[in-house]
Parts: sequence; C-alpha cells; structure tokens
Amino acid sequence: MKSLVTGANGFVGSAVVRCLLTAGHEVRCLVRPGSDRRNLDKLTVEISEGDLRDTASLQRAVAGCDNLFHVAADYRLWVPDPETMYDINVRGTQALILAAAEAGMKRMIYTSSVATLGLNPDGTPANEETPSSLAVMTGHYKCSKFLAEQAVQQLTDEHKLPVVIVNPTTPIGPRDIKPTPTGRMVLDTLCGRMPAYMNTGLNVAHVDDIAQGHLLAYAHGRAGERYILGGENMTLLQILQTIDKISGQQVKRIKLPANLILPLAWMMEKTAMIAGTEPRVTVDSVRMAKKKMFFSCEKATRELGYQYRPAVEAFRDAMSWFQDNGYCSEVSIRSLRQA
Repeated sequence: MKSLVTGANGFVGSAVVRCLLTAGHEVRCLVRPGSDRRNLDKLTVEISEGDLRDTASLQRAVAGCDNLFHVAADYRLWVPDPETMYDINVRGTQALILAAAEAGMKRMIYTSSVATLGLNPDGTPANEETPSSLAVMTGHYKCSKFLAEQAVQQLTDEHKLPVVIVNPTTPIGPRDIKPTPTGRMVLDTLCGRMPAYMNTGLNVAHVDDIAQGHLLAYAHGRAGERYILGGENMTLLQILQTIDKISGQQVKRIKLPANLILPLAWMMEKTAMIAGTEPRVTVDSVRMAKKKMFFSCEKATRELGYQYRPAVEAFRDAMSWFQDNGYCSEVSIRSLRQA
C-alpha cells in the first residue's frame, strides 16, 4: 500500500507521514525543490519533487500510488501576492485531485480547515453543518480554502470520487519549523512577547492527534463527507495562562479591544510591503479575533473513532520542541520538563 502525501515536510504533513509509516504504508512525499526537509530526516520515505502549480510534476507524483493525503497548502494570514495563494490552494488542489483520479487512486483525504466553516454568533461550538459562505470569509487564506473545499466537493460529486474531507482546527505540537501563525503565538508567549490579549478563542489540538485523525478518515470516513479534527475550546487568555504555567512564568497582561489594534496591524502590513518582510500582526488576524472560533469534533468521534489528548500536552510538546531547537534560548528548559 503506497500513499502520496503532499506538504509532507510541513508541520501537519510530516505528522501524517509518521502515522502512515507506523501503520505500515509505503510513503511517497511530494515536496517543492529546495524546500526545508528536516521534518523528514531519518524517515524511510520516497521523495518526489514537484509543485502544486506544475501539473506534470503532480502526474509523476501520483503514478503508482494507491492513496492520496493532500495536506499541502499556502497557510499565511498575510501575502504580498494573493494570486499565488489561490494558484496553490485552489487551482493546484483541483489539478491534484484530477491527476489522482486519472491514476485510479482508491482513497483520497483532502485536508481543508475549520477556516471554511461558519461560526455561531453566541460563541457556542460550530460543527460541519454550521452555515457558511464565501461572503463571510475573512482574508485570502480563508477565501482560498473555502473555494478549494467547494472545488473538491464538486469534483467528488460529479465524478463519484473516493474523497473524504477533514477540517483540522488549531494544530499545536512538535516540528513546527516555520513556525506556523499559531506556533508563533506559542513561541511568542514562551519568549515573553505577548503582553496583551484579545477576547477571542480557539479550538486547540495536538498535531499528532490531527494526523491520526487523517488515518481514521482514510479507514472509516464516508466519501463526500467532512470531519472536524479538533480538541479543546479555549479562550486566548486561557491559552496564554496555560503556557505561562508550563514555563513557570507569571505574566500580567492587558486586555485590548480589536478595534484598537487594527490601525497598528494596518501600519505593520504597509511596512512589511516596503521591507519585504512578514508583519507580526495582520489585519485579517485581528478581524478573525473578534469572534470565538470554537468547534465540535463530535461527528469525527462518533463516525471515525477520533480521540484527542488534553491541550496542555500539545502546548508542553510544542514548547519543549521550540526550546530543544533553539527558538527561545532565554527560557529555562528545566521548567518545561518538570511541568
């Protein structure tokens, strides 16, 4: 049994690769030429170089594989050239699914995001059926993932493809090399760079639980269905206090209204455009923070047998990995290991 994993050297993708290897799959990894492959070090995998914008490379990658785990995505909350994100997340996904179908793949798992789902105005956990639309998507990342999921659903319905969609929440854990926007939040808190917070919330899950959820979707998911892979719903303040407790810090923070931060985020984006760097705070991230992004993974639990560990374990593993790899040298690793 050979499975192709896109984005295999990334945060979630590499966790999926490890789960597949443990389950006895042969794994082919689609990675971009010149990409950082540290997450694949010492893993027995086959490398196929390519790009979601290069259809010929996708056709080479799918050849001879039985299953597809399409995890790759351009996950940034700010991009100087949004069209690149749509090329990768939407058009690249369409091309890959069609190539996999032509290759006769038996099973396809598409990694979408809870970013495509609706939210309940009262802050109660949303699920797979909570109404949503392109009009309520905030920013190019959410819009591109919404359009990509619609395209996958349409291809699945029209061609009767064996595609299952999974919608991960906020992955936290080891091997977040970039780090991702959510990993940066953990790192900034660990390193004392989060003096304030907004009244928002996230659903937090260990990256390895989300990866295992992909295999459960492969084994038990119904074609054409989507499943939220998540964990604990936590306010941002609860998240920051959990990280403080693990690291042994005592930090007093101030609560800031989102509208007060929006002008600062706008200025950071304008500066980033000139300097060619990425802003630490983006307009889209502030706008998203106006709502509590809480979700229920009851459907995945019921139909797939999905389970998740306490969020504190995800934070502890992420913080230890950041510390072990020199991301925040001023924090004592002893406090993390004794927590």
